[in-house]
Amino acid sequence: MRTEDQKSILAIALLAAFADGAKDDREREEVRRIAESLATASPMIDLRALYHQVLLKSFGLDEAVAGLSDDGLRHYAYEMALCVCEADGQTTASERAFLDRLKASLGLGDVQAREIEHELDPFVPTASAASGAASGNEKSELDQSILNYALLNGALELLPQSWASMAIIPLQIKMIYGIGKTYGVTLDQGHIKEFIAAAGVGLTSQYLEQFGRKMLGGLLGKMAGKTVGKIGRAATGMAFSFATTYALGQLAKNYYAGGRQMNGELLRDTFQSLLGPAKEMQARYLPQIEEKAATLDASKVLAMIRA
Repeated sequence: MRTEDQKSILAIALLAAFADGAKDDREREEVRRIAESLATASPMIDLRALYHQVLLKSFGLDEAVAGLSDDGLRHYAYEMALCVCEADGQTTASERAFLDRLKASLGLGDVQAREIEHELDPFVPTASAASGAASGNEKSELDQSILNYALLNGALELLPQSWASMAIIPLQIKMIYGIGKTYGVTLDQGHIKEFIAAAGVGLTSQYLEQFGRKMLGGLLGKMAGKTVGKIGRAATGMAFSFATTYALGQLAKNYYAGGRQMNGELLRDTFQSLLGPAKEMQARYLPQIEEKAATLDASKVLAMIRA
């Protein structure tokens, strides 16, 4: 993929992230952090400058679309923007308007757009993602259950398809639901999303980072308008969903076991203290993550979400 194509797709991702017009300072700072983090993986693109250009509206949608070199990349750009806009399980009117403008700019017909939406719809976070009990609800099995979710999400990040990235947050929601249930707390999806946000893990920013790292790591390719690729070590060294999921699970265990006494600052500090060791664990479990990734397909993952 050309550098100009990468820049255009990343710009469209940033535009999608800001499309709802409701990002507060903390969320904007998280998106900025991701842009700076991804900059180390792409020395040919000044992502810090691109972030500010998008934020100040000096690099707009028409310019971003003009930089895409073929139909396969235009298809992927819409797919990726749709995932970012639907990260929290709902699409606002302003996000829908942005997607409509993007679709028109990309030259996508209604049929093409509906096909993309239909493919990804089953993986959009919804209330059903928090309706089932996580595997291993007994207290003695919680650590293993959290590790299993972390392994699964780490494996999903190694797959090139967009549905794989879309599935990560619903599985995190399902994991936290199961942890709460272990401690006698029945959670709805709204509460779980608030808990994840309070920990400093943005739903939109997770998708941005996943897609950015996959693309810049060379995991994504294209063929006939569909993203394709294969599991490869180009992506394994930068996968972060294992660590994020494991740290979230341990944080939820501590939070609900302690009677939900942590305030927002303590939640964020505790999550950060758990994240470092979780990143170190990832290297130890990498062979299992890769082995699991080789066995996954969309139907299997969707069944796990709905179970």
